[in-house]
Amino acid sequence: MTTVDAPTIAEPATERTRLKRYHWLGKYDRATIDAIIDAGIVCQVGYVIDSEPYVTPTNHWRIDDYVYWHGSSASRMLKAQQTGIPVCFTVTHLDGIVFSRAAFNHNVQFRSVMAFGKAELCDEEVKRKALEVFVDRLAPGLWDYARKPTEQEWKATKVIRMKLDEVSAKVNDGLPDEEPDDLATNLWAGSIALRTVQLPPVPDPKLREGIEMPAFVKNFRYTT
Repeated sequence: MTTVDAPTIAEPATERTRLKRYHWLGKYDRATIDAIIDAGIVCQVGYVIDSEPYVTPTNHWRIDDYVYWHGSSASRMLKAQQTGIPVCFTVTHLDGIVFSRAAFNHNVQFRSVMAFGKAELCDEEVKRKALEVFVDRLAPGLWDYARKPTEQEWKATKVIRMKLDEVSAKVNDGLPDEEPDDLATNLWAGSIALRTVQLPPVPDPKLREGIEMPAFVKNFRYTT
């Protein structure tokens, strides 16, 4: 007779990342968390400057245990974040609309990640490598294809990163629990899945005649 070990369920890194409401939707394993982060291109970064709260949408990418974002060297946001102020990083994907028999049970299907930490400014070597990873993440081969940045462009750009020490995911992919009385009604319930639709490439009107579309554009597929 053999004993099959029960699967290990990941626990939150800290109480701050433990879901309190709808706790059963919480996911703490890095495979789920990384997949949600990697599926997105736009994140929201929350922080406080001079006692005023800000939430900035920006592009992000992940390398191992760090999430990265970038911006202008003159950015007030990046200047504040590089000092080590507390930061909240979030990514959300809307996957569907859920219709219930009861007005208070309508819902959405989604995948989200929230991470807490202190951001740090990347040094020049890390910055240059990280931005190359970011460009090729959008379309593999794009970095080698495009003109390389000038020293002035490098100087005008900062890259910030934050380690994924305090992070959790929240995933809702089901239908709401209905009350027995509502199940007995003749009202319809169900869901509608939502997906981002990719359209064909549109050449730049200023493109010179005879320039072929590169393979990384032809083969580009955006999936969430």
